[in-house]
Amino acid sequence: MWGGQCYADAQIRIPLTMLNRHGLVAGATGTGKTKTLQLVAEQLAAQGVPVFLADIKGDVSGISAPGAAGDKVAQRAAEVGQQWEATGFPCEFYALGGIGTGTPVRATITSFGPVLLSKVLQLNQTQEQSLGLIFHYADQKGLELVDLKDLRAVVTFLTSDEGKPELKGIGGLSTVTAGVILRALTAFEAQGMGDFFGEPEFDTSEFLRTATDGRGMVSVLELPEVQDKPQLFSTFLMWLLADLYNDLPEVGDLEKPKLVFFFDEAHLLFNGASKAFLEAITQTVRLIRSKGVGIFFVTQTPKDVPADVLAQLGNRVQHALRAFTPEDQKALKATVRTFPNSAYDLEEVLTGIGTGEAVITVLSEKGAPTPVAATRLRAPESLMGPVEAAVLEQAVKASLLYGRYADAVDRESAYEKLTAQEAETTARKQAEAEAAEAEKAARAEARAEASGRRRAQGDASVVDQVVGSGMFKSLLRSMGTQIGREISRSVFGTARRRR
Repeated sequence: MWGGQCYADAQIRIPLTMLNRHGLVAGATGTGKTKTLQLVAEQLAAQGVPVFLADIKGDVSGISAPGAAGDKVAQRAAEVGQQWEATGFPCEFYALGGIGTGTPVRATITSFGPVLLSKVLQLNQTQEQSLGLIFHYADQKGLELVDLKDLRAVVTFLTSDEGKPELKGIGGLSTVTAGVILRALTAFEAQGMGDFFGEPEFDTSEFLRTATDGRGMVSVLELPEVQDKPQLFSTFLMWLLADLYNDLPEVGDLEKPKLVFFFDEAHLLFNGASKAFLEAITQTVRLIRSKGVGIFFVTQTPKDVPADVLAQLGNRVQHALRAFTPEDQKALKATVRTFPNSAYDLEEVLTGIGTGEAVITVLSEKGAPTPVAATRLRAPESLMGPVEAAVLEQAVKASLLYGRYADAVDRESAYEKLTAQEAETTARKQAEAEAAEAEKAARAEARAEASGRRRAQGDASVVDQVVGSGMFKSLLRSMGTQIGREISRSVFGTARRRR
């Protein structure tokens, strides 16, 4: 577009080979960012490139259904020289932990790792490092961390009387910090977050599939049910990327990417991020390109993305910005400075373009930035809105992946091992206490028997001495004579004489 006029024969395109150089889609609320994602996803899928979309508001599911023709669609198609045809695209629908409609996506605590988990738990840097030591301890002891109760069991053990010596042994971890982590875990689980962690763990290679007709599969992660937990879903998206990065081989530059990943509401990922977290993101973004994966961050302004990450984003789609406040003016000027020199007055253009229009610069086939162009975007050919709930539910249940991931599995891991160990320790202590009590009773009984024998022996000895003495014998003789007299008088009727 130039001077308010749209030139349909001047097509603005991104070379397919450059889509692994990453990109940014930015703009104020309501300027058409989501429809841009849908438009690019359609064209990538048509070229056989798999796409991942995070559906924050629940309105991207329409990409699976043909669009609805109308006057606005016909007008836009005519303006940009588009041969519009209603088309639906092959889709898989996912939901974090099965909360919402979609095949459940879960991760184990071990694969999620301490850095990402610290972000979710909102731990500070010291606590994050301490959590790393706890992960290391669990790994060394063969305690598998599958779900939240496993990690909570390990931390509870380390803060118990029995586990405190182990706590000292892993170095640098205070009881107070371990207690903070335990409370954070307990609160996190109390909010219903336990469903996101467990098995079967989702295999992110599922995102790399193509449909039977050769088109790329569009993977839509449905997030409306967890949109009030922004740190959780943004960090989970980062885990998906990190898992892809770890599993994929190096391939260099390809004719077309293996996957293009759209990271919506990207500013949520970076808010309050620790240094280690930002370093991990930057490394992933920088290196995943050579594994054939392109990433598009979607946010309101470029300043939402750290400079080190922004420097890696070669393709830019900037929708309209608002400048109602001094802060808005400052953000507008900062955004303009991130673009190459241009014949446009970008401050004026960016505040004046309409919905579905954007300022674009991309990388050419040689990897050089193209001139900035104000552009009117094509109309998506799929449904611009959500599909009906019943249709979405049917699509999810019909997926082969649903049977593979729908039911959670709780195998023996750290919680079960530590619970069994605690029960064994309790039983052993009880047995030892009972044995000690029995031994004490036996010793007391033995002492009582010995004392009785001594008393009995002592009494017999005294009796023998008395009976055997001459005095006792003389007494008996005297008593015998007197008794004999009394008996005689009684028997013969004689009475004692009175004095």
